[in-house]
Amino acid sequence: MADITRRAGWRHLRSAPTAHIRHHRRGRLVHDGTGLSFWFRSLSAALSEVPVNDRELAMAFHARTADFQDVSVQSTVTYRIGEPEAAATRLDFSIDPDTGAWRGAPLEQIATLLTETAQQHALDVLARTPLAEALVDGVAAVRDRIAEGLGAEPRLPATGIEVVAVRVVAIRPEPEVERALRTPAREQIQQEADRATYERRAVAVERERAIAENELASKIELARQEERLVDQRGTNARREAEESAAADSVRAEAEALRTVRLARAEAEAAREVGEARAAAQAAWLRVHGEVDPATLHALAATRAAENLPRIESLTISPDVLTGLLAKLGGGGTAS
Repeated sequence: MADITRRAGWRHLRSAPTAHIRHHRRGRLVHDGTGLSFWFRSLSAALSEVPVNDRELAMAFHARTADFQDVSVQSTVTYRIGEPEAAATRLDFSIDPDTGAWRGAPLEQIATLLTETAQQHALDVLARTPLAEALVDGVAAVRDRIAEGLGAEPRLPATGIEVVAVRVVAIRPEPEVERALRTPAREQIQQEADRATYERRAVAVERERAIAENELASKIELARQEERLVDQRGTNARREAEESAAADSVRAEAEALRTVRLARAEAEAAREVGEARAAAQAAWLRVHGEVDPATLHALAATRAAENLPRIESLTISPDVLTGLLAKLGGGGTAS
């Protein structure tokens, strides 16, 4: 919208660079161009403002496919007014000289023209296309058909309108039909998910089985090693017992031999002692045999006296004394 200011009966208009201004004064074209700025009198001025920038027009309409299924089409048409002079003569782009606002609704007229034209061609192509095909390839087909139809529409260049681009955003069926169409795909996806789950579980079970087998094999190998260890320990114990028995036998033999040798030595010593004692006894007997009886009696008495307890008093009868004196007397005579 143009910017208009008031100054003492005069008006000043300042337009945007994307707006084409046409100023007529008393039927003559005075100003014509984009981005203009000028003074004018409101009572004698006729002003038109035509936007020349690209504009987006969003469209949404319903259609029916070849198999009688309702679909909704969402599209966008980008257009611009390439010939503002023609547009200003075919549509009402006049503005109020006091406010700068459009007196009519020219852009709504352009939107109606573009929407009806695009809808006509979209309905035509969808009416010959089944629903499944329209949902798969219908976007490109509808877009090309709308672009072709708008390019061939004679009213658009006559109005100075140029179509820049056509985009079809989506073609969607009714919610019930869409749910019905989604069901097989969802079932297939669910089956794939279930199969993946089962495969994952199978893999997990297989891994658990492999782990269990490895653990069992480890236990078996450990049991074998323990069995070998027990056998080795038994062998070692038997060998140790055998070696201990052999050592005990050697010790016993050595002890027996030492005992025998000791017994032999003791016997030899005893024999020698006995022989010595016997020789001494024989010599003692031989000596005593050569000594006279009186001496023997005296020795016997001496020995007896040595072995008897202490005698405080001794009583000798006259007979014993007479005999001893006689023996002594007789010994003295003999010598």
